[in-house]
Amino acid sequence: MRGAVLALMMTVAPALSDTPHFADLTHTIPEHHYSGGWEHFVGGGVAAFDCSDNGLPDLFLAGGEGPALLLRNMGGMVFAPQETDLHDVTGAYPLDVDGDGVLDLFVLRVGPNVVLRGLGDCRFQDATEELGIDAGNGWSTAFSAWWDAGATRPAMFIGNYVDRDDPTGPFFACDDNQLLRPDGTGWVSDPFGPGFCPLSALAARDARDRMTLRLSNDRHYYVRGGHEQMWDIADGRFLDSADGWPDLMLWGMGIASRDVTGNGLADVYLTSMADQMLQLAQPDGTYDPAPFSMGHTAHRPFAGDDGRPSTGWHAQWGDVNNNTRADLFVAKGNVDQMPDLAMADPNNLLLQGTDGKFSEVAHSAGLADPDRSRGAALVDLDGDGRLDLVVMNRRAPARLYRNDTDGVGNWLGVDLRQDGANRFAIGARVHVETETGTQWQDITIGGGHAGGQLVPLHFGLGDAMRADVHVIWPDGRESRHSVDAVNQVISLQPD
Repeated sequence: MRGAVLALMMTVAPALSDTPHFADLTHTIPEHHYSGGWEHFVGGGVAAFDCSDNGLPDLFLAGGEGPALLLRNMGGMVFAPQETDLHDVTGAYPLDVDGDGVLDLFVLRVGPNVVLRGLGDCRFQDATEELGIDAGNGWSTAFSAWWDAGATRPAMFIGNYVDRDDPTGPFFACDDNQLLRPDGTGWVSDPFGPGFCPLSALAARDARDRMTLRLSNDRHYYVRGGHEQMWDIADGRFLDSADGWPDLMLWGMGIASRDVTGNGLADVYLTSMADQMLQLAQPDGTYDPAPFSMGHTAHRPFAGDDGRPSTGWHAQWGDVNNNTRADLFVAKGNVDQMPDLAMADPNNLLLQGTDGKFSEVAHSAGLADPDRSRGAALVDLDGDGRLDLVVMNRRAPARLYRNDTDGVGNWLGVDLRQDGANRFAIGARVHVETETGTQWQDITIGGGHAGGQLVPLHFGLGDAMRADVHVIWPDGRESRHSVDAVNQVISLQPD
């Protein structure tokens, strides 16, 4: 019904809202903190995925020293809490590990990681040992997964932070990372290094249009000799200056990837302490730093009297007013009590204008929470086509916001399924074409900070009343679909 109303509105009044508004519904969910000592200064992720099979995203929230929390989405922004007995959780990522068509959860922890097999109806079973997965015993803070060509199960990367057993730590004590490759009936576990304390990882096509594992590393703990890393998946090697990849150093926290310039290549936003960075992908396969004039930096608090540098964590692109332009949410907050960095550091919502520049609207949108935020999820929680938001906080309750923006544009959700083990088509690329232009997104597992989403891809369409969808499936097949009814989620399979 909402979609029909929107379509009617757009035929009468084509002007779209440039003023997002979110209602704070935190009081409707249980109070939940990301708690703990120094081993939980980082992490605190949110996983969003549909485990109840009702077409709406459910939420899994890390708890640190406290228990993780599952919020079952009952519709209408009502969530039923399901307690878990999982402690020391830093984050989680949804994916179909066993290829049965039901989403599982890879849960990152301080200590052995856990793979929760989805049983349907938001029921889960610890299947780590049964699946033959080495749980490790580190301080896991980053995750990504992909399907190699012809593989029947995913390869999985686990990024580990400081080696808790190194008596010389925490400085110069980054732990080895872990790479899980499918082998026989299980996975082979190999150390992956050198490790520079990653806080985010993303396997996706890079500016060269090759599948690459990008690692965002925390310079605070490698101090010298380390840098951001790019690992070519097919070649099995790290990129270097000969590939046009410089030794970029920053206190890397989160990764968000989206084509914001319209050149068909994915640009990358990196959160950090002090310098949030936007890397613009170039046709020659390299990246250039975006100019400050784009308004994306978010390097200091935009409100209040604390002028010290910001600490950015989770970043995510999403069209919050459905005007066809990707906007950017950045969760921010002091690690704990670091005196050189801002304490009152409100989260950012950067709205992209028609000129490609970004403007800060978090305060007027109702999202300028100054607490110590960590992970987040910008997803449509109630199925009305507007992206809602959940934010995890350290030492403060998790926040839930409903997008109540008036006058939004039309939208389209795209949900892919295919036969075989990679049922959710990880690695596919979806183009949505309207009379105003073309947008595209990849289906990936990873990025953000300590949490990810596996939900239908969301596209804002502006005034468009129809669209053409072009899918490049993971095996290279292509399919095209005409959509004459917008404001809905469509499910597609290969032709």
